[in-house]
This record gives sequence, C-alpha cells and structure tokens, in this order.
Amino acid sequence: MSLFFEKKENTNKRLIEQIILEKYNQYFRLAYSYVHNEADACDIVQNGAYKALRSSHTLKKPEYAGTWIYRIMLNECFRYLKQPQFVSYEEMQEESRTEAGFVEDSYVNVDLQRALNSLPDKDKAVVILKYFEDKKLEEIADILDENVNTIKSRLYRSTKKLRSSLSDEVGKKRCSLSGEMGR
Repeated sequence: MSLFFEKKENTNKRLIEQIILEKYNQYFRLAYSYVHNEADACDIVQNGAYKALRSSHTLKKPEYAGTWIYRIMLNECFRYLKQPQFVSYEEMQEESRTEAGFVEDSYVNVDLQRALNSLPDKDKAVVILKYFEDKKLEEIADILDENVNTIKSRLYRSTKKLRSSLSDEVGKKRCSLSGEMGR
C-alpha cells in the first residue's frame, strides 16, 4: 500500500516540477505584479515552488495541478504582502532619486500600478489573472476557489474602479498642466 502512495507522490512531484519549469515566467510576472521588486518576486516563486513540491502528496487530481500551483503562488504573494516590510538604505536613496525626478529610462505605468494597488487583494488577483495572465474566468475561479459568477462580479467591479481611478488621475494631470501653462 505504501508503495502505491510513494509512486503517486513521485509522479505528482515530477508533474509539479515540470509545470513550475514551464510556467516559471508566468509565476514570476504574477509575483512581480504584487511586489514590484525582482528579488522579492523571485523569493515568492521559489517559496511557492518549494511548498508545491513539499506538498505534492496532497494533490488529489493531477489534471488540476496547474491551478493548484497558481493558488499556492497567489497565497505566497498574499503572505508576503502581510509581512512587515523593511527598506534598506540603498532602496530609500533610490526612491528619493526617483521622487526628485531622476527616473531611469524604464517606462512603468505608474497610474495603473497605483490604481491596481488600491484594489483589495482578491480583486487585484482577478484583474491580474484575467488581463495580464490571459486566464479564462473559469480558470480564475478554480485558482481562487470561487464561483465563476463571483469572479465575474469582482472583475466588473474592479474594472469599474480602475476606470474611475484612472480617469480621475488623467483629469488631475490635465488640470495641473493647464494651470502650469497659464502661468
């Protein structure tokens, strides 16, 4: 009997390993969309991969392994965000240079990032999985272990909030630009 479980665990481990290797970049993008730091995103993916491999024996249906791993990665993102964050002196210096206008040539849509960050974690997850990871609503529902209708309403509500937030930002910028031009 234990030989059967051992064989199943090894099969699950190989399957999980294969999925992690194939989808590493997707997991990294997912983590990066939450933490906005390459090193932290790598840590999240590495911890998620470790937990998935360590828990491979709990995977009941191998056909859902991809969804199962996505859920683990999302939970790792949420766990990381709940931890107290410490900022190094170098990061503070970099942040002050950025705020002072010394921005490197890399373009990041700051307004979109701010708007996404203002969403609750689960709503943000739905938006990221749908629009950045091109997941179908059914897949998102499986990953988040929610009803498809709940996912639809979260997506609708979140995109409405994002549109409103982004249009407010554009309006503020136009007002400040027209005020500067009139000087």
